[in-house]
Amino acid sequence: MKFFIDTANLAQIKEAHDLGILDGVTTNPSLMAKEGIKGQDAVMQHYRDICSIVDGPVSAEVIATDFKGIVDEGMKLAALHENIVVKVPMIKEGVKAIKYFSDNDIKTNCTLVFSAGQAILAAKAGATMVSPFIGRIDDANWDGVQLIEQIVNVYNAQGFMTEVLAASIRSPLHIVKCAEAGADICTCPLSSILGLLNHPLTDIGLAKFLEDAKNL
Repeated sequence: MKFFIDTANLAQIKEAHDLGILDGVTTNPSLMAKEGIKGQDAVMQHYRDICSIVDGPVSAEVIATDFKGIVDEGMKLAALHENIVVKVPMIKEGVKAIKYFSDNDIKTNCTLVFSAGQAILAAKAGATMVSPFIGRIDDANWDGVQLIEQIVNVYNAQGFMTEVLAASIRSPLHIVKCAEAGADICTCPLSSILGLLNHPLTDIGLAKFLEDAKNL
């Protein structure tokens, strides 16, 4: 399973990259705003800066919701760098745009997916990856990881090549469960990735080794 970091913070992206496990980045307008990135030119430059750090897919989200707007915006984003993946919402016009991008060899990430039916439409349109939001599904008292498993099973049964990107990850346990469910990618905050490092027995064991080393 590939690891993407879900942020627009360059320092966090670099930290994940330096850890040696980073495969890509996902962003959205909310994450850009959180970093104080304002104005179209600044947003475009920020995407270039991200691409200069990580050698892997960088999902850049369109804001438009009409077909022409999505296509125009997506083409500009794709032109920024070869690693850019155009992030398109799961709406009717978005599915049409994904088909257009697929026919023109532009990679896409279909976002805001909450059902297997939506995932099937995205795959049929030729999406490179599809992003089920499992944390938000859990918030609605459904099982987000179960949806990942369902989509993976459908894609395997039908031979779809679209990758399943588990999004809206809330904890290290989410990451492990998505790996068990067969997700191709997970995208999450740096804190969730670093949380995988932690276990009390590791801390106890290390403390014992260091104490014993003093007596050698």
